[in-house]
Amino acid sequence: MAKENAAATAGVNRAKMYQLALFPLNNGATNVYFVLILSYVAQFGSSVLQLGMFASIMVTVMRVFDAITDPIIGALMDRTSTKIGKFRPFMIIGSVIMALSVIALYILTPLIPETMMWLRYVAFVLVYAVWVIGYTFQTSVTRAGQTVLTNDPNQRPLFTIFNTVGSMLGMGVMQFLIPLIKNNYNILDEAGKVIVSGYARPELYRIITPIGIAVSVLLTILAIIGIAEKDRPEFYGLGGAQEKVKVSEYVEIIKHNKPMQRLMVAGAGCKLALAIATNTTVLLALYGIMMGNYDSLYLPMMILGYVFAVPFFLLSVRTSQKLGQKASLTRYVAVALISYVGVLALLILSNNQNPAMMLSFPFNGGGAINLYTILFILFFGLGYGAYYATADMPIPMVADCSDYETYRSGKYIPGIMGTLFSLVDKLVSSLAQTLVAFLFLIFAGLSELPTDATPFSGGIKMAVIVMFCVIPMLAWIATLWAMKGYSLTGAKMKEIQAVNAARKQGIAEGMSIEQAMEKWPAKE
Repeated sequence: MAKENAAATAGVNRAKMYQLALFPLNNGATNVYFVLILSYVAQFGSSVLQLGMFASIMVTVMRVFDAITDPIIGALMDRTSTKIGKFRPFMIIGSVIMALSVIALYILTPLIPETMMWLRYVAFVLVYAVWVIGYTFQTSVTRAGQTVLTNDPNQRPLFTIFNTVGSMLGMGVMQFLIPLIKNNYNILDEAGKVIVSGYARPELYRIITPIGIAVSVLLTILAIIGIAEKDRPEFYGLGGAQEKVKVSEYVEIIKHNKPMQRLMVAGAGCKLALAIATNTTVLLALYGIMMGNYDSLYLPMMILGYVFAVPFFLLSVRTSQKLGQKASLTRYVAVALISYVGVLALLILSNNQNPAMMLSFPFNGGGAINLYTILFILFFGLGYGAYYATADMPIPMVADCSDYETYRSGKYIPGIMGTLFSLVDKLVSSLAQTLVAFLFLIFAGLSELPTDATPFSGGIKMAVIVMFCVIPMLAWIATLWAMKGYSLTGAKMKEIQAVNAARKQGIAEGMSIEQAMEKWPAKE
């Protein structure tokens, strides 16, 4: 413990390997709900509660509400200091709120009789709003808490890979289990065709709710263990000095922290691409309606994507350690963009009437594997692997921007920096579910979200192409543009950490923050 404190005083803060591995599980804990709620709540509201398009619209409205609550909670976090630290209270409170609200949403609201539809609307909105507050509490910690974990330029990129592993443990488990469970609740006709999807039955949500809560709580506990030793004042900024920053100062911070401005664009682009391209309804339309066999294609393609992602995780960390996180993000987003040109061409050429021009696997009712499938696996695998490995990379880059803010102004405000990023991230990604519903309406004339019982049409094919390929590709172009002017290269971050370390040492020896800032000024 004495060595850790001495290192922190000198400005060198390295995490133990178990801390690097466990704390990012906080992101996995919240990503359980990213799937459980954000991927399925519109389908639940539309099909189970019979709220129609209102459910999709409310997903966007509540995502905006989520973004608005971010600055308030971020400022509250920066002012918080308790016996169990700054970050752990927010993890605990957020986890409890989300667990209780998802039980109320998925298990209790379907019990409201159809004769009281007005109450279903009210309950859906209110319970969803409460869940959003809990979600913001816990997700804010992932970005803010990493600043106390490590400031070592060689360790910080490792956060990306551990964060992705944590995300896969949360998101991946739910993405894998829910479709399997859903199949048990499909209602089939005599020919074995789905006439009522399991996604439209309340029984499904009664099963997946406790599973999701259990996984999320377990990951939260492990994340708390990971940050426990670091959640102390000696690891805060320049040595525990707390800046009382008002919410009104957000605009000023955005104005002067240009790297954060660009990271907001890049992060929002990455999140929008991920949110739409992995949207449950989009994948259901792709594999179930366009390709004709959701049950045989969804899980194999998801697993293939994860397999392709592994080498890109390793490559991206290596690139980040050698050249900085900016170089890694731009390199592999470019790989994703180029690969998806091939995916786009293959989807345009796909033919619902020609088995040779559709995805096909030789099991579970599929046909023999064909050239189309091989090419799709190649282009999709490279593209998905590259962008999945970089999708969460902006998260540890927020810590760089937070350190830059300390370097620039002397303020340690990780809550504000983290929620500034997530504010724009959520405002943009909030478009995802509404875009999905809107594009299915525009291209296919559907007033409700499609299920695997919806018949194929040219409009559905066009909607899928736009959402699965075109929008993500545009988002990646925006990311590359934003990163072109991003100044926090690997070399610059080493300079920033050296200056902050010198200031911290000076403050520990009796200097004021103002004196330290004057002796070791920031250089643009």
